[in-house]
Amino acid sequence: MEAIVPAFLLAILTQLGERPATLTAILADRFRRPILVALAAGLGHAIGNFLAAAASLAMAPRMTPNAQALFLAVALIFGGLAALWPAKPPQRLDRWRLGAFLTPLLGVAILAFGGQTQFFTLALSLRGLPWLAAAGATLGAFAVAFVATVLGERAWRALPLGRLRIGTGALFLIAGAYIGLGAVRLL
Repeated sequence: MEAIVPAFLLAILTQLGERPATLTAILADRFRRPILVALAAGLGHAIGNFLAAAASLAMAPRMTPNAQALFLAVALIFGGLAALWPAKPPQRLDRWRLGAFLTPLLGVAILAFGGQTQFFTLALSLRGLPWLAAAGATLGAFAVAFVATVLGERAWRALPLGRLRIGTGALFLIAGAYIGLGAVRLL
């Protein structure tokens, strides 16, 4: 639970205002198969999150607990700063003719690759239980993708995602500063 719950919550907070969820809503409307699109998007997120967890296996043995905490603080601060900028709308992938499963799978995997959720997964994985951190992040990202597909593009874009991003960004900045100060023993 130490890795899965924080990863789940960070993924939900991060994905709510990000482009993969919007792309998922767009593709659900296009293909009219929301469950299949949501599952494919969840698998696309899983690919990146499990790659981040695998990368942590090489990094974690070389890092002290304070360095691991500092890495998490940096991830939170960068995530907070990124959340303060509006997300550009994703490409609609109109020319992709791969079907209702492969289009969202590849589109979300490519769009989310190296994104905030994977950075958080890597940071949490460094502290232990990388596969649970990846599973938690994947479940959180899937939950947001599922809601986006059920709502569809119009209803998804009608949500106050901009304000949510600002609130999430502020929360990430505060948490990152607190963890960072603790990691360098200033708290």
